[in-house]
Amino acid sequence: MTDPTDDADNPIHESPADAVEAALRQVRDPDAGVSVFEAGVVEDIAVADGTATITADLREFPRDAAERVSAAMVRGASDAAGVSNARVEQVDPSPDLDGRSAGMGTADRVIAVASTKGGVGKTTVATTIACALAAGSDGEDIDTESDGEDIDTEGDGGAPSVGLFDADIYGPNVPEVVGANGPVYSDGDGNPVPVDVGGLEVMSMGLLSDDGPLAWRGAMAHDALTDLFETAAWSDPDTVVVDMPPGTGDVALTTLQEVPVDGVVLVTTPFHAAVSDTARALELFEENDVPVLGVVSNMGEFVCDECGTPHDLFGGDDPIKALDLPILAEFPFDPEMQSTPEPTTDGLSEHAAELATAVEERYEEVWSVDPPADAVDLRGADPETRKERVEAQFRALDAGEVCTIVSDRDLAPVRGFLLELVDADELPSFRVKRQNPETWFAQATRP
Repeated sequence: MTDPTDDADNPIHESPADAVEAALRQVRDPDAGVSVFEAGVVEDIAVADGTATITADLREFPRDAAERVSAAMVRGASDAAGVSNARVEQVDPSPDLDGRSAGMGTADRVIAVASTKGGVGKTTVATTIACALAAGSDGEDIDTESDGEDIDTEGDGGAPSVGLFDADIYGPNVPEVVGANGPVYSDGDGNPVPVDVGGLEVMSMGLLSDDGPLAWRGAMAHDALTDLFETAAWSDPDTVVVDMPPGTGDVALTTLQEVPVDGVVLVTTPFHAAVSDTARALELFEENDVPVLGVVSNMGEFVCDECGTPHDLFGGDDPIKALDLPILAEFPFDPEMQSTPEPTTDGLSEHAAELATAVEERYEEVWSVDPPADAVDLRGADPETRKERVEAQFRALDAGEVCTIVSDRDLAPVRGFLLELVDADELPSFRVKRQNPETWFAQATRP
């Protein structure tokens, strides 16, 4: 090993490794604008017999950029005192493969993000929701409920454990949007393991396809997507956000058949044609017993940088109101929404935090069941017991008093039963509300 000299061109260093470090501090990360050392790319430096081995984490770089950065580090390290040649080794990126479960059923809840038209910002909204939930929508732990039971959303860092599944197999661009790169590893059973992006688990056909065209017919698409739904090995996430394909065709139907979706967020622009198609998507989800959490109105206006004036991009009345759905967020056409979302509180935009909070609140509203203390609870009861409970409560009422009933099945047939009890042709009022796919409420007034 050559000892460093103390001349002007070759200053004294404590060791060859120090010389390599000094050289690497001159190599810039093209995205971060700092040295690769300051950017945390360099994991370790070892020099033995004049050969410098640099262990680096280049997973966040596109392939061509990673090659350029790696070559620059080799050149810089090779010129360091005490080094005759250099090489870069990628840090082992393999995830923890223990304690994983295959299939979407491993998640406590699944939230789909859907649209019927492409280009309305569905993937942007899906990745925004996933990253915001992973970070904690306001920087704090998110308290949520599923089917009336609390979900433990505290991961290792205190934030929810969240997965993001790209079901848009014809245009699987979620990896590009969130900066997810392969390789995709397999667990002991050969199941593909989602890629970790800052604590967010990401699975997409785009991570498995080698950038090749995905020109599949319906049956092939169905089989490929079903297989990925069943085999992806998640680390017990609290929430998986599914980026649905646009439209209401085979792939969308496959998702609803194979995945227990607990709620869907619809995305549209405030343009009449897009909203008309969104109404058809709404019908699809309702027919498949999926609660619709609400709609995100995207790219409705643009705020001029020079004058600060908002400009309506579509004009006229807002057709989204006709959907009669909660509006979870109204996003402007904003370059901020086009940047890479990050599952960290520092990487969250104001829009992202507000949307995640709205989704959480709406989800809790749909799935929280809190009947009045005097309600007749028919959940889990056999048919005879159900009749006895309703009859006892309704007969005990005075005229004009209201009976509240909660059930795990449709309560519309109860109206006829109540009319028979009181021998009446009509009830003063009878209303049925479906709280979620598992819960119905009814209120009936005694004649």
